[in-house]
Amino acid sequence: MRTFSRYGTALLAAVMAGGLALSGCAGSTDSGSSGTDSAEGPITIACGAMEDLCQAWTNKFTEQTGIEATYVRLSSGETVARLASAKDNPEFDVWHGGPVDGYGEAVNQGLIEAYSSPEAEKIPDEYKDPDGNWTGVYIGALGFCSNQAQLDKLGVEVPDSWDDLLDPALKGQVSTAHPSTSGTAFTTLWTQVTRLGGEEAGMEYMKKLHNNVLQYSKSGTAPGQIAGRGEAAVGLVFSHDCVKYQEEGMTDLVVSFPEEGTGYEVGGVALVAGSSHKAAAQAYIDFAISAEGQNVGQTVGSYQVLTNPDADTSDKMANLDEINLVDYDFAAASAAKPDLTARFDDEIAAEPKE
Repeated sequence: MRTFSRYGTALLAAVMAGGLALSGCAGSTDSGSSGTDSAEGPITIACGAMEDLCQAWTNKFTEQTGIEATYVRLSSGETVARLASAKDNPEFDVWHGGPVDGYGEAVNQGLIEAYSSPEAEKIPDEYKDPDGNWTGVYIGALGFCSNQAQLDKLGVEVPDSWDDLLDPALKGQVSTAHPSTSGTAFTTLWTQVTRLGGEEAGMEYMKKLHNNVLQYSKSGTAPGQIAGRGEAAVGLVFSHDCVKYQEEGMTDLVVSFPEEGTGYEVGGVALVAGSSHKAAAQAYIDFAISAEGQNVGQTVGSYQVLTNPDADTSDKMANLDEINLVDYDFAAASAAKPDLTARFDDEIAAEPKE
């Protein structure tokens, strides 16, 4: 069993090495750029978390500071694309939530500006970029979110192995997002690359899984809802999303993890390069990293493991010491993502199922 401390060491080594729709906007998507830095804002957040958490984060920040903050809910792939398309006149000030391998891709394109928040001093080094490009605010483990009633109908046990998902009885019964748009789904893809020893082996597994996939959703959280409604037997999501759906009434859902190892995310927060409201954006980042800011998640049923040692804990959070985590190299994942997702498009998603 890989321990939490070994996981942190692996992450530190890794970071040292190396037509899009709007949804759930709590106000205008215009960041109100005026060409001058404004400590008063308003600011706009590209938010990679659940809709209600994005709303809770921005509401709490505005309540505390008086600075107007709105958000646009976007998956990781969408965020990078939007940041790149508006690089010369940014529409966002902060990126908050979503796996940091997506942030690494944004760093590589010059879309994120370094900011070392005073609050980040409390965060263990393994959860932040050494150059200050991003700071981790939560950790989530990739798991299987299964519908027990649907599995019973199929005569299939709750999966506890990646190979279990290849069972012919699960044809059309596995829901996952598309790794080009979803950070969660790219975590799934990179997990196979990591545990199987290379891109070719990882892609070969994903080709086999393709035959059992119901559909590739845009959002990484959607597969949990699809499983919860009984439209598929298994959804591939971060486990805290499955717990949230359980609490919201999808009582047939059960969480399990692959025994041979699973991937994980460090959800980040970062300053968008060229923000016209940098002081206000930095104030938001300070809030997001703080224990009070991180505690907001539990008020809306989001139980990610938190990075601030002063933040609250809950028995509804995953116990990372009890989960076999792969040595997930975030820097390598960021570098490989553009080519690997292109290959997925061409070699897997575009191919008919057998």
